[in-house]
Amino acid sequence: MIPIDDPDAEARRTLARHRAFATALLVVMAALTLASYALPPGWPADLLQASAKAGFVGGVADWFAVTALFRHPLGLPIPHTAIIPHQKARLGQALGSFVANHVFTPAEVARVLGRLDLPGILQGVLTDPETARPAAAAIASMLPQLLASVEDGRARRVMARMLPRLLGGAATGQVLARALRGLVEGGRHQEVLGFLLVQMKQIITDKEEQLRSAIAERVREQGGRLVGWALGASIARRVLATLMAELDKITPESSELRDAFDEWTRREIERLETDPARAAEMGAMVRQFVAHEAVQAWMWDVWARLRRTVEADLARPNSHVVGLVEAGFGNLGQVLAQDEQARARLQRGAEAIVAGLLPAARAQLASFIAGVVAHWDTDTVVDRLELRVGKDLQYVRVNGTLVGFLVGGLVYAALRATFGHVSF
Repeated sequence: MIPIDDPDAEARRTLARHRAFATALLVVMAALTLASYALPPGWPADLLQASAKAGFVGGVADWFAVTALFRHPLGLPIPHTAIIPHQKARLGQALGSFVANHVFTPAEVARVLGRLDLPGILQGVLTDPETARPAAAAIASMLPQLLASVEDGRARRVMARMLPRLLGGAATGQVLARALRGLVEGGRHQEVLGFLLVQMKQIITDKEEQLRSAIAERVREQGGRLVGWALGASIARRVLATLMAELDKITPESSELRDAFDEWTRREIERLETDPARAAEMGAMVRQFVAHEAVQAWMWDVWARLRRTVEADLARPNSHVVGLVEAGFGNLGQVLAQDEQARARLQRGAEAIVAGLLPAARAQLASFIAGVVAHWDTDTVVDRLELRVGKDLQYVRVNGTLVGFLVGGLVYAALRATFGHVSF
């Protein structure tokens, strides 16, 4: 009885029908053979007898051949039968080799990829809320674990050693030059300067008393106690007032300092792009800066705060992080929809990646298929293969029976026509 939840139930029913039909046809041949002996003597009875005998023998022979592939006929351990169970390992290797070398060929894979619109598929996934939102949520959910893994003691030590090396090479100067050029071309470097000036003014305002005391102390050290007592406080006030006045003069519309800053920035960019020594020097400065204990402590503090912020945000129903990731997906989808060059680059990149991975993937695929088949139990191998090819093999039995019947009749007719009475 076939289990209700058997996924191969329909295949089993089909195989059973075809097997029953082939067996019934063999039984018919046997019945016709016996019936021919009950007919009156004559050539019609002899013709039927010869045809039925040949059909019966052909059917039995093909039944034996088909059965011998999967099991011992009638349970008898006849040599060279039950071929598939005995050659399971070789079958798996041959099947894996065939699939890897004749199905997943470079030409075939390239042809399939060429017909696939990978950018279009990716664009559809990224712009469809039903797929983009779950994907964004899945990626965002991995962020806390990723951020937390970096806070592991060993990971922090590795990062502390590697980060200065990664950021301290000559290439750092080139990267910094490109970043600065982007700021300058967009006028953002002046915004950075403005922000720094505002912060400087705020610091002077907040620390005015400490700065006055420090300046007065410096005057006292250089000019003596009398001068410091008489002029220290006055000089401190004048210095701070003058500094604040100069900072107030630096307006976005017109300022010599801003012009000088702009000129200095462009000159530094030019040096970083054309002077390898200057680029290496800047890289060394960045390396020293990143390697400083205070800077690393600050970076790890920022990292920890970022992790806590992300975790807290992801705990909310309407997470901003998930929204940002989803928005990023949407922007990428729009780029793929509007930029043909981006689509072409993505298609070429995917094809190049697949072409590079294909040789190793083919070998792994062959080994995987061979391993799967080798670990199947014998009954499973026989059952699955018989379900896939058993129907066609039953047609072999049917054809063998019918062809034997026809050929047997034709041979009998030809011999009788040639030699007269023939004992068949």
